[in-house]
Amino acid sequence: MCRVVDLKQAVLAKNDSVAHTLRAELGARGTTVVNLLSSPGSGKTALLERELGLARERGVPVAALTADLATENDALRLARSGVPVKQVLTDGLCHLEAAMLGRHLDGWMPEDTRLLFVENVGNLVCPASYDLGESLRVVLASVTEGEDKPLKYPTAFGLAQLVVVTKTDIAQAVEFDEAAFRAHVQQVNPGVEVVLTSARGGEGAGILLDRALAVGDGGPVHTPVMSRQPHTHHHHDHHTGGPAHDHAPGHDHAPGHAPHHAPGAGHGPGHEHGPGHDHDRDHGPGAGTGPGHPGPSSVSRAVHPHSGVVQPR
Repeated sequence: MCRVVDLKQAVLAKNDSVAHTLRAELGARGTTVVNLLSSPGSGKTALLERELGLARERGVPVAALTADLATENDALRLARSGVPVKQVLTDGLCHLEAAMLGRHLDGWMPEDTRLLFVENVGNLVCPASYDLGESLRVVLASVTEGEDKPLKYPTAFGLAQLVVVTKTDIAQAVEFDEAAFRAHVQQVNPGVEVVLTSARGGEGAGILLDRALAVGDGGPVHTPVMSRQPHTHHHHDHHTGGPAHDHAPGHDHAPGHAPHHAPGAGHGPGHEHGPGHDHDRDHGPGAGTGPGHPGPSSVSRAVHPHSGVVQPR
């Protein structure tokens, strides 16, 4: 067990280092990275498509990178906004890593890009574990997913710097309890802002874009409590205050327990892989492949912003 924990810590430490460098490099060129995390079907692609369109209308130079296990559907949708879009196929990997992101940005992203939106692979476990060099980490949840979602995925919500509720146009129909959801968010992440949106109904239009621009202009960013707490590296179970869990990378934390590192500070939180996941086999970048070097774990395609044609990169 100790050897597994040490290996996972080493993998995350490597990711932390790459994320720290990537954040500095992108910051130096004036690019703010927004990392979007959510469950599949939360509506983040629809929301992002709307926000990209608004950015283009306002003349804000933006780009988007979207990651999926398979298909280029999301990239084709986002390309309708007319901004530069790139699809990354992770070949079964459940998340992006900083080295992967850096590699796919190399030679693709326009130099004047002010905002880069990264649509992470759709799940709330693995992506929560990796700092991508982002300046703003956003977690989205639709009104159909249940008010207890923050309690079920405390690491994802506990490290969010902004929480976005989607599909509010159907909130009444599904009997969404906004007060309960907000209370659960505050339980795992006191003080984080929660905003309401509807890509179809128009509620909250531009709010994600505005928050990202504010961060890029040096505005205040929420610091989650989890990111400030010390972390214990050995394995032990808690029988009070939350479900039993492993403090080492490879788990989701119970409320009030911190992961190894915080996003936005050059560090990635502890993580969990699915059954049978072999880290070195599935994604070389996290085990030492730096940005700019091709690896076996993903395929990227650039999407022409106007034609929607997907071109291998």
